[in-house]
Amino acid sequence: MARRAPGIEHLDELATTMAALTRTLETESDEAVLLNAVCATAVRAVPGADMASITVVRGDKAETAAGTDPRAFAVDSVQYETGDGPCLRAARTGRTVRLSVEEARESWPRFTASAEEAGVGSYLSTPLDVDERLTGALNLFGLGTHGFRDEDSHLLRLYATVVGFGLRNRREREDARTVNRQLETAIQNRAVIEQAKGILMAVHRITAEEAFRRLITESQHTNTKLHDVAARFVRGARLP
Repeated sequence: MARRAPGIEHLDELATTMAALTRTLETESDEAVLLNAVCATAVRAVPGADMASITVVRGDKAETAAGTDPRAFAVDSVQYETGDGPCLRAARTGRTVRLSVEEARESWPRFTASAEEAGVGSYLSTPLDVDERLTGALNLFGLGTHGFRDEDSHLLRLYATVVGFGLRNRREREDARTVNRQLETAIQNRAVIEQAKGILMAVHRITAEEAFRRLITESQHTNTKLHDVAARFVRGARLP
């Protein structure tokens, strides 16, 4: 059965939904929670969608990273088992796949059987490309046989682009924070090592190179990190 085109009310709801998702992208630290929120928002964003899932492809392996309904996971898993299906086609080709399940019977018979068993009549999948750690597809399942509209394809593609951009920025911020923490730790470790070297130089009247060599030797003999050896020495422990 054909569906009416979305009206102004839906566009207003879409704007509100996208604003809420943007806030979630900025504040949620748990990626699993975040991806499930992306799926839930996609169902609200695209008319005719009743379930959603995210397929992640790593090499020859694919898995469902998030979803709104166990039936979506079941339909996805059949595609992974057979090595083909609309979600894998979208992920591999970079093109949106839109169809009624009946149309897929000849190309993907097992997908069609699993979709019909789950009560799914329509399917829409678009590529989701974040970075090398998350590449795959965003999938929508409709319980009706409408096959989704061409406008739905454009809407989901736009939605996936916004989500991909948001997730990519989030990961870049997290990576930057990690680098900053590592840099701060490295600076702190270096300061402790330099302090230990200074004490050794003063006590034993040795060069900086000899002091550093003694710290390294102790680190190797005790199988202890160099920073921990230096910190222990600064706190008062004696080197052998």
